[in-house]
Amino acid sequence: MLAERMNASAASRRFTKMHGAGNDFVVLDLRDGAPAPDRNLCRLLADRHFGVGCDQLLTIEPPENLGAIASYRVWNADGSSSQQCGNGARCVAHFLRRHDPSIGDRFTLDSPAGPIEVKAIGDSRYTLDMGKPDFSPERIGLRLEGPTDPYVLTLDHGPISFGAVSMGNPHAVLEVSDLDHAQVERLGRALQGRSEFADGVNVGFAQVLSPERIRLRVFERGVGETLACGSAACAAVAVLIRRGRVEPEVSVELPGGTLHIAWPGADAAIAMTGPAAFVFDGELCHPFDAHNRSGAHR
Repeated sequence: MLAERMNASAASRRFTKMHGAGNDFVVLDLRDGAPAPDRNLCRLLADRHFGVGCDQLLTIEPPENLGAIASYRVWNADGSSSQQCGNGARCVAHFLRRHDPSIGDRFTLDSPAGPIEVKAIGDSRYTLDMGKPDFSPERIGLRLEGPTDPYVLTLDHGPISFGAVSMGNPHAVLEVSDLDHAQVERLGRALQGRSEFADGVNVGFAQVLSPERIRLRVFERGVGETLACGSAACAAVAVLIRRGRVEPEVSVELPGGTLHIAWPGADAAIAMTGPAAFVFDGELCHPFDAHNRSGAHR
């Protein structure tokens, strides 16, 4: 249930609406020391009828490590936190470069999962070093005996097989023959609700079109189905490369746009290239109560 009142800390707080391949965000710049949003405020802002509307919130904060220009955190629409978001990282990079033209084409961001190297390549596109995929069950938070690829779980409708990998956050990848008819919400919710995933899981449904091209839909934890998910695109490509199904460079077609993923080999990091876009700027106004839910003025 939506909270009846916004935090007083949100009064007169500026925000920016952005998206990366349709994966949309409310961005809050907290480098002035303003407090992070609480769970209720996250839910209110993410609500597409009574708030601004977004898949996730991004908070930009001072850097944590020497050499980084800023850090960021990721908050899901349900108020929970996330460890990684590739589309969000590109939006953070684009936001920072708009507000400080002196920032060069290469820089480092501190993400919840560790440092991310960013390269601006023009036309509001960025390449990110997303780190090495980790297939160990411990890093995925997966408690399941037996073969590690594919894993097999028995759901209500029968057994299901999937690959799993950590990209700083946990992912399950199901290969399907017809993405348009995949049971994304049903199977996504079923897998996310399994106790075998200690921290929940993002569930990707991948259809291989050619060795250089796949389609992908993603049911994201704390959000639901999204138009795009950068870490899920990396996860799908990593699982499929490991199986020999695709080449080291793959175009991933998501409902909101296309991301380009490159993984040269097991000892290398995955690189993700994609767009970032501004939608509008606004101001969060207080009070935000049951009689005046429209607290976001454009």
